Amino acid sequence: MPRAIQSHPLTKTEARQIWLRAQRLDSSTPFGDGPQATAAAVEHLGYVQIDTINVIERSHHHILWTRIPNYQRADLRQAQSVDKTIFEYWTHALSYVPARDLRFFLPAMRRHRREGHKWLSSVKPADLRKVLRLIRRDGALTIRDIDDDVLVDKEHLWASRKPSKRALQLAFYTGVLTISERNGMLKTYDLMARHFGWERPPKPASAKEASAYLLDRALRSQGLVSLDSICHLDAPSKPSIRRLIEARVRRKELVPVALEGAGKQEHWARPEALEISDGGAFELVHILSPFDPLIIQRKRTELFFGYGHRFEAYVPKEKRLFGYFALPVLVGDDIVAALDLKTDRKSRKLLLQKWSWVGAAPRGARKELKRRIEEELHRFERFQLAE
Repeated sequence: MPRAIQSHPLTKTEARQIWLRAQRLDSSTPFGDGPQATAAAVEHLGYVQIDTINVIERSHHHILWTRIPNYQRADLRQAQSVDKTIFEYWTHALSYVPARDLRFFLPAMRRHRREGHKWLSSVKPADLRKVLRLIRRDGALTIRDIDDDVLVDKEHLWASRKPSKRALQLAFYTGVLTISERNGMLKTYDLMARHFGWERPPKPASAKEASAYLLDRALRSQGLVSLDSICHLDAPSKPSIRRLIEARVRRKELVPVALEGAGKQEHWARPEALEISDGGAFELVHILSPFDPLIIQRKRTELFFGYGHRFEAYVPKEKRLFGYFALPVLVGDDIVAALDLKTDRKSRKLLLQKWSWVGAAPRGARKELKRRIEEELHRFERFQLAE
């Protein structure tokens, strides 16, 4: 009988340090500056989630600014539209993804071409032919360039009444079109092959390669992984990922980890990720987006940090605890506060709606914590109001 493989014991403090190091939140300028830093950050993280809410700066800009102190919004446009080192597609949500990883998304695009898309089943072939004809003839366009649609009823709250918009979205999911530029939330669509200048498209990844991609992406950006963290909102991938993990454990490329407080939930890490420095808590202060990779997997965040984030934008006002768009505050390796902020662009002010102390914020240390957080708030305000 083969000998059972021992699990490596890990405290929550150690686990937090591994995750923060993997997320590059333990150093001030991990990716450098300029447009190349934006591409490097997206490549390391694997994806950066896009969201429409702009009560403060939208999440994709916020996530990048957190890791690139001198980040400029134009850097993201440079990477997407000029350098073409990133592109948009669906991960667990619409996200910026490294262009070098595009082949891992081609199978999903092919599947949508073959089977359609559950959200866009009402798209008529004539509407799809119309938008593709316009783009082939006139070049890249936005939905505002199409003004002859006969409006239809919405199928759900976030749907468009323009048939052409639905057709553009379907062509995007099938990989015929890509988003070649984004201004705010206005998307410019172009033929994917024309945008990337392909003579022939990349070869789609095999199922085996796709599983390895998901696992390696999580190991790089999370340090310490579970099946849930690797396959976030992607349960069908779990069986193949588990088989791959077991094979790597047998080859001693991965180590099983017994994480404090995790119960029966299994975790794994590369051996080198478990080499934790004996330095104390990191000194940096980060005001995080609720869509930041450190926060978006709520159960994981609560397990590691003891902080249960509530996204209350869609919660009735009288039932909110932290506020409409509360942002967790990371100081060192603890989440100590949640700040409900709003950018008043007309008056050019960052408004603090509510300050909530949470988690590991001892009362005796709050005065000094508040001073440090307020310093970061001033920097955050400058970012919010920069053109």
